Amino acid sequence: MIERMLIGRIENRVLVGVVAFLGIMIITGWVAINEGARMQAYQDLQLARSIENGAALFVVNCARCHSADGRGVQGAGPGLNNPQLFGYDFFPETTQQITELTSEKKSLQTERGLADTTDARKAEIDSRVSAIDSEIDALSTQVRTQVQPAVDKGYDPVNFSRLKNLGWVGTLDSFIFTTLVHGRPASAAYSTLGAMPAWSQTAGGPMRDDQLQDITNYILNWNRDWTLDDLFAVNHFAVQPVDPATFVATNTDPTIMQAYNNDVDAVVAALADVTGNPAAGETLYNGALGCAGCHVAGAGVVAPHLEGTYTRVVDSRLTLPQFQGYTAEKYLVESILLPDAFLAPPNYANAMLPNFAERLTLQNVADLVAFLETQNGPSPE
Repeated sequence: MIERMLIGRIENRVLVGVVAFLGIMIITGWVAINEGARMQAYQDLQLARSIENGAALFVVNCARCHSADGRGVQGAGPGLNNPQLFGYDFFPETTQQITELTSEKKSLQTERGLADTTDARKAEIDSRVSAIDSEIDALSTQVRTQVQPAVDKGYDPVNFSRLKNLGWVGTLDSFIFTTLVHGRPASAAYSTLGAMPAWSQTAGGPMRDDQLQDITNYILNWNRDWTLDDLFAVNHFAVQPVDPATFVATNTDPTIMQAYNNDVDAVVAALADVTGNPAAGETLYNGALGCAGCHVAGAGVVAPHLEGTYTRVVDSRLTLPQFQGYTAEKYLVESILLPDAFLAPPNYANAMLPNFAERLTLQNVADLVAFLETQNGPSPE
């Protein structure tokens, strides 16, 4: 009798153990199956909170230039609630046609440059290239006509992507965040409200990185299936900064710096007959040449500060042995022509554009030097 009772208890315990084990396995499996959904729900909640915080920050700090609805302020900040920023193509079929025609044109031009291309074939190529140019012009005119109200505000339906126009190869997220961190000093040349400042505390601004990410998430939240009504509602489209390559192409002054073969002394001697314009130099610095992108937005991180440049040259740089006999003007000219000749402490990397000096006229250099000579206040370094 006692043995049967003991056996019964053992069997009950075994049964309970088996049931408990199965229960634990079922619960564990259910949790594992639903873990992805649970994590996704958590991430969605965090993103929603970030977007909400970003909306509040945007209204307080960004709406003055970009408007509360993000559609921009004419003459000031561009629309961010804007298909152009998100690279939306309203005419993909036309874009494909233009892409194919452009590719064909490039191939033909390559063939024309070959040594064994006959004159007859060159004539055929020239005729086809001319026809391609006409086709591209017709297609471009066709799409522009369909969105003329937006074109009148600065929109280009053929070059419809802001990131591609700027040559940005990263993500839209990184573009927005980076712009918030460093600001856009060059916008002083075309914004009635002045240059976009650097917002990050690391660049002297007021905001933490998590706050900048909140604003970024808020702007990204505007993405949707865009309509032409959305396009026409944009008040101001982004201005394309002057490309240094374009600047060179339109620079017809025969006294380009190439003529001096980067001879600093020769340039300094030639500058004796040229009067520099500080205002014109400032425009070049902040606009076409994009110097402010490193020396203002990235000051102290990727390049020396603009502020106090002349003071540093006179009080610090010219005291170094290698600059014995230099004038401040010669030092500045050498910094422009030969940026690798001396790397300022703490040994910033040379981030200036290649062949930078070849992009300038003698007057450009005189204007830049005159502007830099106005930076004679306290030096941050």
